[in-house]
This record gives sequence, structure tokens and C-alpha cells, in this order.
Amino acid sequence: MATLCHSAHTRTFGKIGRRNAAKVLCSTQMPPSQSTIKVVIIGATKEIGRTAIAAVSKARGMELAGAIDSQCIGLDAGEISGMEEALEIPVLNDLTMVLGSIAQTRATGVVVDFSEPSTVYDNVKQAAAFGLNSVVYVPKIELDTVTELSAFCEKASMGCLVTPTLSIGSVLLQQAAIQASFHYNNVEIVESRPNPSDLPSQDAIQIANNITDLGQIYNREDMDSDNPARGQILGEDGVRVHSMVLPGLASSTSIHFSGPGEIYTLRHDVTNVQCLMPGLILAIRKVIRLKMLPKIHNLAASSRWKPNTCQQYSGKQPW
Repeated sequence: MATLCHSAHTRTFGKIGRRNAAKVLCSTQMPPSQSTIKVVIIGATKEIGRTAIAAVSKARGMELAGAIDSQCIGLDAGEISGMEEALEIPVLNDLTMVLGSIAQTRATGVVVDFSEPSTVYDNVKQAAAFGLNSVVYVPKIELDTVTELSAFCEKASMGCLVTPTLSIGSVLLQQAAIQASFHYNNVEIVESRPNPSDLPSQDAIQIANNITDLGQIYNREDMDSDNPARGQILGEDGVRVHSMVLPGLASSTSIHFSGPGEIYTLRHDVTNVQCLMPGLILAIRKVIRLKMLPKIHNLAASSRWKPNTCQQYSGKQPW
């Protein structure tokens, strides 16, 4: 608490004439209140969970309040994350107990869910019961689950973000692709992944989905889908994707546009899980202001793809 004293000079008139008097006015100025966001991480022992523990602990205005997992129970969250000092927060397998302790403090809280598709709905519902909003990053989540979450959050007036990616670079790549799609008639996606997984990847599906139904038919001169060497066509607008899987190769996504006399290439490389942390921190700050699950175009529109083309919102957990 800071006290500021101001000296105000006044003039008074009386029988004895004019005199100066100093009157001290003191006012009290309260410092602006800053509410710390208490964060609970589900899936804390996964690589992305351990990285998130360190990122949240270092983020301004945030505090790790719980680490939930069925592995490493009892170990300190800071130690399993490789931090120099222990956080004195043990890994627990009791989400209800952690949420209850946060609710008693009436603090602003957010649950970050890195778990499995089968548990996401119950986790979000349980968090909402204690007044906490949720950020969900589970790439294999089904569209039906997201639809159910949307209906629940709207009814409960609770905020939730179900994000297909936490990479800011990936989002910027997709936005740039949408802008470029209005100016080029030919486009092909080339991606590489270090490990075999459901291909094409979710990133490629999102990109193809974003530039589909924009009134553009791509690669009109080469619509043949019988030649495997020409890659797989996603959707009905002719977007092709070529997937490479090479051990030791960094995850990379390139989008090649071409027009008369020029080629325009967009590329995004991912070297490790750290690339997701700025997006995670941004999502946590955003979700506390929400009262529903906002419509995510990339996710909701993924149902357009036919099962024999690619699995809806599929893809193994990258970390």
C-alpha cells in the first residue's frame, strides 16, 4: 500500500489580514489487483505435459496448481519436468481433490487436458462443476465429442477451447494458405513426419479443408487419382498431399502454390514440443474470458472428409 501526501497552499482572509496556510492532504492509492491463474495439467507425465509444467510455472500471472496422471504418482511435478527446483506439487491421480482445493480459494482456474479422447468429456464436465474452464489439446478427439462439449458448455455457460493445434506457426501457415489460394490455381501439400502415424496428418487435413469450398478447383490439368505416385487427393477441389515418413526427420509441412511463371512456397518446421508452449499460454489467457466453446472452423469442418479418404480428426498424439 502506497501513501501519497500532497501539499496544498490555501489563502484565508480574516480580521487579522491575509495569511498563507498549508494544508496537507493525504490520499491512499491501492495497487491494481492481479488475479493469478491457477492451472491444472492432466497428462502431466507426457512429454507435452512435462514441458507445459515448466512453461506455466515460468509464465507471468500463472501458477501450477495441480499435475494429474496415472504415472509417477507422488513425484514432484517440478522434478519430473527437469526444473532446477521442486515445485512442491506432487503428481496425483485424483482430479476431484485438486479441483476442490482450487474452488475453496475462489481463484481463477484453468484445466489443461492432454489426456485421451475417451476421458475428455468427463474431465471438462468435472472442471466446470468446480467453476474452471478448460483447454483441450487431444488430436485424436472425435467430432461427436466436440459437439457434445459445445452443447454442454453453452448450457453451463463455461468456457472451453478444443484446439487442433497449439502451434502459432501452424496457424499462421494456414492463414497464409487461405490468402494465397485466391491467387493460384495449382496447389500441393508436402509433409514429413519422423514416425509412422495416420496419414495424411491432421495439419495437412486442416490446410486442405481451409482452402476447400472457396470457389476454386485446383490442379485442373491433372485430376487423375489412380496414380499413387501423384499423392492423395483430399476433398473434391483437387488438393493433393504427399507424405514422407523418415526416422530422424523433423516434422515439416510445405504448401506449394504455382501460377504462370512462378512458384510460391509456404513452409513450417517443428523441431520439438517447445513450439506449442506460446500457443498454450495464449489459450489459457483466452479461455478464462469465454462462456462457451467457440466454433472452431478447422475442427467442425473435418467431417467433410470421407472415411476412405482419411479418418475424421485422427492422428496419433505427436508428443
